[in-house]
Amino acid sequence: MDTSPDFAVAEGLARASALMNTSRSFQGTLDAIVQATRTSLPEFGHVSISVKNRQGTFETEAGTDRLVWELDGVQYDLGEGPCVEAVEDEPVVVVEHLRHEQRWPRYVPAAVERGVRSQVAVRLFTDNQHVAGLNLYSTERDDVDVSSTETARLFATHAAITLGHAQQEDQLHQALHTRKTIGQAIGILMERYRIDADRAFQFLIRASSTSNVKLRDVAEEVVTSSIERYRTGP
Repeated sequence: MDTSPDFAVAEGLARASALMNTSRSFQGTLDAIVQATRTSLPEFGHVSISVKNRQGTFETEAGTDRLVWELDGVQYDLGEGPCVEAVEDEPVVVVEHLRHEQRWPRYVPAAVERGVRSQVAVRLFTDNQHVAGLNLYSTERDDVDVSSTETARLFATHAAITLGHAQQEDQLHQALHTRKTIGQAIGILMERYRIDADRAFQFLIRASSTSNVKLRDVAEEVVTSSIERYRTGP
């Protein structure tokens, strides 16, 4: 059996691909990515995905454990740290011997206090609305192998492609669900007010406009209230 580093990376990517492709939703794909990354890079026991939206707000969209949510949150609050820098400035940030790091004077003490010894952050993808990063934390090792950094970059590239497909599929499912919900709401309004489909649709549009609520949310409310009314009776 081939035990070379290249073979190990290829095997890890194959396992990751299989795990990612079994996911049935965008969120499921995010969760699969962080789990697959941790499995293939065991020296980094804590993995997360950070996303920065167009408004400049950071959020952690997936993580392997509570520690990564805390560490990500500290960096968001302080506006500094490897995960912030990977998303905003450098596509790959490698931090060895974190306790001696000088680049982020406020973040480092908080991370060291939580047991972090080294860290890698890799930009995951960029689109018109979001920038994402893959964050890897080690509480076991001070050094970072070059091969581990390269593997993390490969994972990021592979994950970005997988996420692109998952996001498109998720958007399609949402669009189909929205169309179905609006159709149900129109039918309910037609029956309730004895009006035709065009007038029922215009009713939804007016309600959306005057309340400044998305059309799909207005339709969802009509359907939900109708179900509740049916359950509780007149």
